[in-house]
Amino acid sequence: MRGSPLLLCLLSTSCWVNLMPTAGDKIFHFGACRVSISLAEIRAGFRAIKANIQSRDPLRSLSILSHPHSLHRVKSSDRCCITHQLFTFYVDKVFKHCRTEESFVNRKISSIANSFLSARRRLGQCREQNSCVCGEESMEKFKQILANYEGLNVTSAAMKSLGELDILLDWMEKSR
Repeated sequence: MRGSPLLLCLLSTSCWVNLMPTAGDKIFHFGACRVSISLAEIRAGFRAIKANIQSRDPLRSLSILSHPHSLHRVKSSDRCCITHQLFTFYVDKVFKHCRTEESFVNRKISSIANSFLSARRRLGQCREQNSCVCGEESMEKFKQILANYEGLNVTSAAMKSLGELDILLDWMEKSR
């Protein structure tokens, strides 16, 4: 029993450290959910490959994320749900189809994908606790994004979506 207070103290410290954001992380408020995300790390990775990725986009007049008002005017109460859907969209549809012949670019894509996967997991945990619900208008906005994506061939759509990542990151920063 002598070790019990020490064990409790170590366990408490460990839990506290895991809940604290790491250096460079910012706390984002998506409706009822607060999630720590290192947007600077994601932006740095994206900046390193942005020109390469966007040069692979043959359809520059088309947009997946900035179709008229796709992310504009999302209600605060809907941000949790739509952000989780967007993270899931990027993890399940976009990143898995973004492979190039350049290992540097692939490593950066993988790093960004891992950041999204981690953020999606944390947001998913919060969603379960706070039961984030998407309103009808937000569901329509997300359906429009999916329709824009699915209207292209899968590789072109994935590269275009990755090339538009700054639109999503800017929206997230504004909704902080």
